[in-house]
Amino acid sequence: MESNNKFELMERIATSFSPSAPIDSRAFAGRESQITDVINACAQRGQHVVIFGERGAGKTSLANTLGQMLRTKFLIPACGTINCDETTTFASLWRAILSEIPISKNAPPIGFKTGADREQGTFAQLLPESVTPDSVRAILQNRGKLLFIIDEIDRIKEKTTTTLLADTIKSLSDHAVDTTLVLVGVAESVDTLIAEHESVQRALIQVQMPRMSQAEIDEIIDNGLAAVGMTIEQNAKKRIYKLSQGLPHYAHLLGMHSAQTAAAQDRLHIIIDDTHQALQKALRHAQQRIAHDYERATMSTRETLHRKVLLACALANTDAHGYFTADDVRTPLSKIMKKDCPVSLFSRHLNAFCENQRGPALHRTGVVHGYRYKFKNAMMQPYVIMNGLKIGLIS
Repeated sequence: MESNNKFELMERIATSFSPSAPIDSRAFAGRESQITDVINACAQRGQHVVIFGERGAGKTSLANTLGQMLRTKFLIPACGTINCDETTTFASLWRAILSEIPISKNAPPIGFKTGADREQGTFAQLLPESVTPDSVRAILQNRGKLLFIIDEIDRIKEKTTTTLLADTIKSLSDHAVDTTLVLVGVAESVDTLIAEHESVQRALIQVQMPRMSQAEIDEIIDNGLAAVGMTIEQNAKKRIYKLSQGLPHYAHLLGMHSAQTAAAQDRLHIIIDDTHQALQKALRHAQQRIAHDYERATMSTRETLHRKVLLACALANTDAHGYFTADDVRTPLSKIMKKDCPVSLFSRHLNAFCENQRGPALHRTGVVHGYRYKFKNAMMQPYVIMNGLKIGLIS
C-alpha cells in the first residue's frame, strides 16, 4: 500500500469511529429497546422521558440520534440538545431553550420553511422577568408539537432548579400540553428529580441506559469497519468487547486503534494481535482525567496492594447498577495474588478508595459490614483492566 493511500485509510478509520465525541444517527448502533421506549413516550401527550445510566454509557449519543430521528415530527431547537452545567438555574435553562425557538408569522407546518415564514424574535421574549413553571406552561400551550432534550441534568447544583423542573413536568402533563421533555443524566440526578413529586412519576417514562451487550458492541465495530472496507476476526472482536466492558467510548477507541494497527501493516483484516497494540495505544490516549484519577487512587511511596485491589474491583461481579461487595472482590484478588485473600486483607483499601485522598475512586453505600461499592466514574473500570493487562497483573 502506497504511503498516500495508507494515510488516507488511517484518516477514514479515524472518521468512522468516534471515541472522543457523542455520535449521531449516521453512526449510532444498538439501543433499539431504548429508542422504542422514548418514541412511544413522545407519541403520547402528557408523557415525558428520563434517560439515565452511568457516565460513558452513550446517553448523549442516544439523545442526539433521537433529535435527528424526530425532527420532522416535532419542533426541536436548532441546536438539538440543551446542555446544563453548574451555573444552570431554572430561569437560565428556559431562556436558553426558548431562545432557540423562533416566533414566526404565517409559520408553515413543522419540518418546512418558506420565504413567507418571517421570524419575529424567539419564544424567550415571552418569558416574564420571574420565570415559573406556570409561565413556561402558558407559553408552550397550543404551540404545536414541541420536543426539548435537556442533557447533563446531574450537573445542576441548585436543588430549587430540579424542583421547579419537576413542577414544570407536572404542569405540562396536567394541562395536556403537547410538549415533550427528554431529560438526560446519571441515575442519582433522576432519583433527585422524581423524589420531588410522587405524582410526577406517572408523567415520566424512565429509560435506563445499561452497558451495551456484546451484539451492540459488535455492531459498533462492524459498522465502523464496513465504512472503510475492513474486516475483523471473531476472537479480536470478542476481546474488544471484554476490554470495553460494554462502554461505547472504549469500543470506538479500541476499534479505531486496532484498525489503524492493521492498516499500518498493509492489512485490511484485523487479527487479535492488533488488539494488543490497540490496548497500549488506548492507554496512552485515554482521557487525561481518567489516567490522573487512576494514579491518584493507586499512588504509594512503597509497594502496596492498591493497584491489585483496584484491579480486583474492576473484575468483580456486579449487580445491575454496577455495585459490588467486598466478597465479590475476594475471588478476583485471590486469582491476581495467586493465594486466598480474606476480606480483612483488603477492606481498608476499599475504604481508602472511598476517601478524597484517593479520588475518591469508589462510591460507597449501605451500612458497616454491608457496604456496596461502585466506580465513581464508570470510565475508569475498563482503564484499570487494560492497565492490569499492560503491567502483567492479569493475562
